[in-house]
Amino acid sequence: MGELSELFAPNRIAVVGATEREGAIGRAIMDNLIDEFDGEVVPVNPKYDELFGLQCYGDVGETDADLAVIVVPPKVVLPAMKSAGEAGIQNVVVITAGFGETGSEGAAREQELRDIAEEYDLNVVGPNSLGIMNTDVGMNATFGPDMALDGNMSFMSQSGAFITAVIDWANDEDIGFKDIVSLGNKAVLDEADFIETWNDDPDTEVIIGYLEGISAGREFIDSARDVTKDTPIVLVKSGKTDAGAQAASSHTGTIAGSDAAYEAGLEQAGVIRADSVQHLFDTARVLGDQPLPENKDVAVITNAGGPGVMTTDAIGESELQMADFTDETLEAFSESLPAEGNIYNPVDIVGDADNARFKEALDVALADDNVGMALVLTCPTAVLDYNQLAADTVELQEEYDKPIAACFMGGERVDAASDVMKDAGIPNYFDPSRAVDGLEALSKYADIRQREYDAPTEFDVDRERAREILETVKDRDETRLGVEAMELLDAYGIETPAGDIVDDPADALEVAEDIDGNVVMKIVSPDILHKSDIGGVKVGVENEDVYDAYEDLITRAKNYQPDANILGVQVQEMVNLDDGVETIVGMNRDPQFGPLMMFGLGGIFVEILEDTTFRVAPVSETEAEDMTKEIDAAPMLRGARGNDPVDIGGITETIQRLSQLVTDFPAILELDINPLVALPDGVKAVDVRLTVDPDEL
Repeated sequence: MGELSELFAPNRIAVVGATEREGAIGRAIMDNLIDEFDGEVVPVNPKYDELFGLQCYGDVGETDADLAVIVVPPKVVLPAMKSAGEAGIQNVVVITAGFGETGSEGAAREQELRDIAEEYDLNVVGPNSLGIMNTDVGMNATFGPDMALDGNMSFMSQSGAFITAVIDWANDEDIGFKDIVSLGNKAVLDEADFIETWNDDPDTEVIIGYLEGISAGREFIDSARDVTKDTPIVLVKSGKTDAGAQAASSHTGTIAGSDAAYEAGLEQAGVIRADSVQHLFDTARVLGDQPLPENKDVAVITNAGGPGVMTTDAIGESELQMADFTDETLEAFSESLPAEGNIYNPVDIVGDADNARFKEALDVALADDNVGMALVLTCPTAVLDYNQLAADTVELQEEYDKPIAACFMGGERVDAASDVMKDAGIPNYFDPSRAVDGLEALSKYADIRQREYDAPTEFDVDRERAREILETVKDRDETRLGVEAMELLDAYGIETPAGDIVDDPADALEVAEDIDGNVVMKIVSPDILHKSDIGGVKVGVENEDVYDAYEDLITRAKNYQPDANILGVQVQEMVNLDDGVETIVGMNRDPQFGPLMMFGLGGIFVEILEDTTFRVAPVSETEAEDMTKEIDAAPMLRGARGNDPVDIGGITETIQRLSQLVTDFPAILELDINPLVALPDGVKAVDVRLTVDPDEL
């Protein structure tokens, strides 16, 4: 793939499939380009010598264009691409549908398209694309009805219809764009290519997008991490559903669903995820126009008590916090505000406040070093001039260079004031919660800019022994492994209790006698996933009871599932759960992002509690430690209610070692260590189960 600079700023565009026929897409694209484009437009259609008063070419290779927009039947697309490639035209937009989205024949055609792109080093948008736009050069190479306004956001979307709707709405809202691209099927260029291109574009302040999927999740994470150091990315990702979990057999797979990987991956990438179109543009506009805060502390200045309380609630539910004013600030408020006002945050300057009182209060708040940002909240009164308040707000932001969100509540009387602030980059919202969301986005991005990404630790492990254990699935024609694979954890340095698997009661007693204290005995069968449910686990077995316990476990298993493959009984050192916390560490392999790591509160109720957090592997030490902090039960790990804290370092290392294991072996589709018992002096993996794809070994 070559540079994409000419894709969005061509001098000469060839439209392959141009026509004057009303209602044709080739006509719509020609009309859009002729109306707006600063460069030359060249129609290509072998049926005509002239179209739109322009010379018409029979082949795109004759046009000397630097961008070809192809809108011809699917069977003609590939020859047109070859002709473009042979002529040295590097940039191609394929509008035509009928490729990978249509079935096996279309998928084969799309693969041919990729092959041609690789052969000629073509930058290809699509196929099945609405097209692309660039407002700098007036390029509307789409078949949409409207041209976007000029702005500082660049926008990508997998839905062409969404683009046309957004442009129509954005034009009404006076929201502009730099570049717009309809990704289509992403046969060649995908979201990672465009975020990298826009990061190098000085006119793109914010990257936004609507995605239905991400082509290569891990690669996207790595690319976005570099981009978001300089340019914020805000995405709407559709498809929040648990349908992907329905075929999963592990705890991790059941809980992960299809959206957890995107949630984790986007967070790791430094991407801000929007949950609605309104949220997308609210976030993008504030990131594009406002300075970043130095802290999360917000000062709220208001002339309305009720909305002030609403705003305080919204801040309390966010990652922000109400600023604590310095003594000097409180003294200044005491001197300037009426007695019935409130000098504490939120600062209520009372309903009779005029513009002078409002400006002085905002000035005092912004001067406080404890204040990282401010929210100006007001309802209309007869003594307050909204236009003057807007001008004062702009003046004070320029003086202090701190982010400000405005919430001038009202209707038509707000319009002119809102325009004044919009020109200065200060967003105005009717709803206080949206104003808080905007400030929170600035705070999140400030944190993202400060992130340090450390490389995953590479542990010394026994890969060959691990491979041997995994390959036992071939010998048994079985894809699942249970506690018989405990040595797999040992091979990767994950501590397990002492013990062994036996297929004879005498051997069970021999193992038990080598273990101090009573033992735990478990049925071993890849066909019985929930051993506790059938009484397949016995805890605290004394040596004299080992024989009977063995026979009882085997009998229970056979009665429960006569055709089950029973490998024997595991005799294991008993871990004192009273001294620790049962956790779970697991992995479910996501189609886009690869191995998705899970950590959470474990035990038999893991699927009911779902107190879990996720990361895409490989996981670094910092990311693993963060996982231990994010679950609701985190205080239990750190010694809640007088209990001793458990070995957080041991949990963190186990997450990393398991991350390395599942990264090393793509054949592992799902894996659970449940429970991983976290003790004050270490951790122990008590049980394991995994699903393996033999074809990947």
